[in-house]
Amino acid sequence: MLNADSLKKIDREIAKYPADQKQSAVMAALVIAQDEKGWLAPETMDFVASYLGMPPVAVYEVATFYNMYNMQPTGQFKLTICTCLPCGLQGSLEAADHLKSRLGIDFNETTADGRFTLKEGECMGACAMAPVVLVNNKRMCDQMSADKLDALVEELRKSPSGKA
Repeated sequence: MLNADSLKKIDREIAKYPADQKQSAVMAALVIAQDEKGWLAPETMDFVASYLGMPPVAVYEVATFYNMYNMQPTGQFKLTICTCLPCGLQGSLEAADHLKSRLGIDFNETTADGRFTLKEGECMGACAMAPVVLVNNKRMCDQMSADKLDALVEELRKSPSGKA
């Protein structure tokens, strides 16, 4: 189900915990699985549950609680913008509207070319740097004006590898 490299990474995470508590690596294992597969299909979550020796429902509970996990396929670049009150007061709602207009999609939609998915995020702990956009859960971009958002979109469009 997962390639050898991903399994090796999960094993490194498991090794951080006592042998009888390897399920503690569930969040890291889900990130690793998602990095390989792009999203967490039920069969992927079932595999992680089996690998960690835990009930599948416990893995589903983790995966559905946190918005960093993709429960359905996303575009090559998932852009998550924080719209909580502090960020909203500092321009994130306008930034979100700009991205929606620029990409021609709404939250939880993917562009027709499959490049971008736009998500609404909860607090990212960077209120002083709002508006904040998280690219593929890996790269945080802060103080995102309309010009900076446009530059980010263009940079990602030109990225052949899909690396943010």
